[in-house]
Amino acid sequence: MSSLSPTESADRTPLPPLRPGPHQRRLDLVTVVATFGGLLFGYDTGVINGALEPMKAQLGLNSVGEGLVTSTLLIGAAIGALVCGRLADMIGRKRMITILAVIFFVGTFAAVFAPNLAVMLPARVILGLAVGGASVTVPVYLAELAPTERRGTLSGRNELAIVIGQMLAFIVNAILATLWGHHDDVWRYMLAVCAIPAVFLFLGMMRMPESPRWLISKGRDTDALAVLMQVRSEDRARAEMAEVEELAEEEAVSNTGGWYDLAIPWVRRIMIAAIGLAIAQQITGINSVMYYGTELLKTAGFDSQSAIIANVASGVAAVVGSAICIFFLIDRIPRRTIILAGLTATTTCHGLIVIAASVLPDGIGKAWAILALVVAFVFSMQTALNVPVWVCLSELFPLRLRGFGMGLSVLVLWVTNAIVAFSFPIMISITGITGSFLVFFVLGLIFLAFLYKMLPNTSGRSLEELEESFAAGDFR
Repeated sequence: MSSLSPTESADRTPLPPLRPGPHQRRLDLVTVVATFGGLLFGYDTGVINGALEPMKAQLGLNSVGEGLVTSTLLIGAAIGALVCGRLADMIGRKRMITILAVIFFVGTFAAVFAPNLAVMLPARVILGLAVGGASVTVPVYLAELAPTERRGTLSGRNELAIVIGQMLAFIVNAILATLWGHHDDVWRYMLAVCAIPAVFLFLGMMRMPESPRWLISKGRDTDALAVLMQVRSEDRARAEMAEVEELAEEEAVSNTGGWYDLAIPWVRRIMIAAIGLAIAQQITGINSVMYYGTELLKTAGFDSQSAIIANVASGVAAVVGSAICIFFLIDRIPRRTIILAGLTATTTCHGLIVIAASVLPDGIGKAWAILALVVAFVFSMQTALNVPVWVCLSELFPLRLRGFGMGLSVLVLWVTNAIVAFSFPIMISITGITGSFLVFFVLGLIFLAFLYKMLPNTSGRSLEELEESFAAGDFR
């Protein structure tokens, strides 16, 4: 079994500094277009929050059917994350994202016109394939295009787009429920909105460049330099080309790229850390709030109309928190520090929700207290946990393992998400808010200890420097 050999980072010439110019604006445009994939991801996962209640009435869903409608998208996302990660390595990041736009549109069309559960579930799986594919391909595409100094900010914008998509879904749901809530088909209108950003993503990606790092991995150095010249100054573009080419040659010799590389101790170490990080993000229960927030607030004491409107507060908190992280925290504080702080904050919120649900008397006061704590939880999650997790996952793996490693870790993330999503409505019907959030509290403590021991810091160094450090056994 061959191993990945590090090069001496001390021998590497420092990269020229970034300079303002048209190339910076071009990179920002690429980021905006690519993050329509994140917007679709967010809308598709968030729209079910308000659409589920009228859908249940028209399609005759019980609690199991409710869980299936939500979790089948996530099962599709798990498959999409693994398959699309590998496909993106084969056909390119740009082409993969363009194909995903088509899958988003087809899945939306099928779900909108589904006459029954038998048609709805396959439609949700199709949407899930696109969601999972976007979750793994867009962050990698952005990370590989971004310069080291802006990688956290640019990659993190995908997570901002996701929560904006979820917030838009909550707002659209609230508006449509208020205007046309008496129509049995109102949930179909909620789902149909997703087709609009899918068209924008498809048309936009047709004009975007391919990832230069992927092009180099395929021996297309001239094309890679042409892309870098569009998004960097000339001296910076040529310096990055030399750095990435050097590492690509080392990886070609090392024969990396698949399951057999898990026999290499440092690769196995970062894979375990990535999988643990993916699970930790989901066992916070964030997506229970994003998928079932309206139902949760009804359980807390709000009526149906008030619950769907109050749920918008969670979407707003998610966007504000993500924006704070991206524009003020992500490239100023080490990723590891932010993630550990975020998990500590969300676990604390879980404990406070358990206390509030246990000791406060039933009534509107209890409902507002739980709403405030849920909003605080979502804000903590998005400010200090969600964005850094996705950025960190896109940075941990070496070039030839990036699609495979990201795909496998995000596969585990989506499987965990699906388990939580399927079990949450059943769990809350049996144990109530107290028991459900007590489970999240205990799991939060367990994974906080795991990440403290296993998670390396990925900020402040190029992707190539990170690989060299990990291969040398330095996981600081």
